[in-house]
Amino acid sequence: MKSTPLRLVALLTLLAAAARAADNASPFNRANTVAWCVVPFDGLKRTPAARAEMLRSLGLTKVAYDWRAEHVAQFESEILEYRRHGLEFFAFWNTHDEAFRLFQKHHLRPQIWQTAPSPDGGTQDERVATAAARLLPAVKRAREIGSRFGLYNHGGWGGEPENLVAVREHLHRVHGADHVGIVYNFHHGHPHVDRLAAALSALKPHLLCLNLNGMMRDGDRRGMKIFPLGQGELDVALLRVVAQSGYRGPVGIIGHTQDDVELRLRDNLEGLDWIAAQIEGRPAGPRPVARVPLQPKMQAPAAGK
Repeated sequence: MKSTPLRLVALLTLLAAAARAADNASPFNRANTVAWCVVPFDGLKRTPAARAEMLRSLGLTKVAYDWRAEHVAQFESEILEYRRHGLEFFAFWNTHDEAFRLFQKHHLRPQIWQTAPSPDGGTQDERVATAAARLLPAVKRAREIGSRFGLYNHGGWGGEPENLVAVREHLHRVHGADHVGIVYNFHHGHPHVDRLAAALSALKPHLLCLNLNGMMRDGDRRGMKIFPLGQGELDVALLRVVAQSGYRGPVGIIGHTQDDVELRLRDNLEGLDWIAAQIEGRPAGPRPVARVPLQPKMQAPAAGK
């Protein structure tokens, strides 16, 4: 029997080492980070050019684009400025004819994110089928331009992890929609904090993006729904669950307040670095001080993990 050539052995060894390194890599790095909720939620109302320059200055390379009616006229400028600054147009909120025309013109295939519906009444199977039917037109449009489609949790029945998975599976099984995945948001997941490990286990095979947020227990009911990373009492524990889950896909940081969104993103990035250091066993230093004043009742917990 022929012995395996030494070069092949060396190559296989390198590939195995690379696979192990990928498995052990932190999901919390700049190349993996997506800016989200940075357009209508920017108190300075930046232009596409100013926004692209700001995001690049933060070391970010991916942007999920949310918009309102007044931003439609800026769609193409946004695309061109992202390209000029080396930013990936990572995702687009909902659907719009002009945006889809421009995606085809500029050969873009961003993920399309849309809230998973919460149908009333009926059995569980009937609600799953109804939610899938409501999404189907947008699911088909995303497939036509070669984009992935993300079911987005936004509270209610459709925001429960198990229901997101069930709707995704129905679309895949009944409609052949294998381009459909899930976008899970911490800021809409306050009721799930005590079962995050189980939720992530179910969601992980389908996750397109995991949007992070500083988390306080019952924060959505205590005026702390949107909180900077590193300022929440549960942040280190919850992000440790994410790291231990093996998820290594994109993670989003959110603006989502009407402050200067650059300051909000800096707060989140510094908080993320501080948390990651603790999880990875590196010196973390003191908790970062938020640049944007915390809202009433949004005071950071005492220092510590």
